[in-house]
Amino acid sequence: MKILLAPSETKSKGGAFPPVNKNSFLFPEIYQKREEIIKKYDEFIKTTDDIKNFGEDKSSVFTRKTKKAILRYTGVAFKHLDYESLDENSKNWIDENVLIFSNLFGVISANDKIPYYTLKQGAKPGFDIYKAHKEIYTPILDEINEKEIFIDLRAKFYEKIYKPKNYITFKFIKNGKVVSHFAKAYRGLLTKIIAIHKPKDINELLKIEFPDVKILEVMEKKGNKEIICEV
Repeated sequence: MKILLAPSETKSKGGAFPPVNKNSFLFPEIYQKREEIIKKYDEFIKTTDDIKNFGEDKSSVFTRKTKKAILRYTGVAFKHLDYESLDENSKNWIDENVLIFSNLFGVISANDKIPYYTLKQGAKPGFDIYKAHKEIYTPILDEINEKEIFIDLRAKFYEKIYKPKNYITFKFIKNGKVVSHFAKAYRGLLTKIIAIHKPKDINELLKIEFPDVKILEVMEKKGNKEIICEV
């Protein structure tokens, strides 16, 4: 099982690893295509005054120090995941099984090394970066998805990059209403608990007791499952 997560706009700065290179990412076979996208962004930020969407840093992305993606992102989901509090086995599980859908870098693993950057969700650095990501990663992820079910905990926006065929999603309900903003916290918490228990299939997943989350029912849609939870 692999977990799909959205990135966060807030990020930690600094880094102890070298700037991005072929060894920074999973899927080394498509590094050249990934590099081409980063270069386009690199050139665009030198010319734009749109600080809100692209930040103030005009330095080349290829010169910035990097750190693990799971530690770079600091938004609500990542705070509730609380990676550094986990034991080594659970950290390793996250490193190997969590895929993050970066607006800039595309599909990366929790263990990939990325620099600090600014690219707000939906912003286009001179070209349709989401369409470019979709073309690159759809065949790769489809091949993985044929063998492994995906637990899709992303915001729906990131289906612009990839929509799985074999997946489980979660819907959070509170007082009879669907939770939206605070869903990020529950996605992070679920990721943490799943990493601790390491289920191999949906039956093992459904046996997990998630704190503050009660599974109400499992709905099946076209062979995929949506787990309805009360929080």
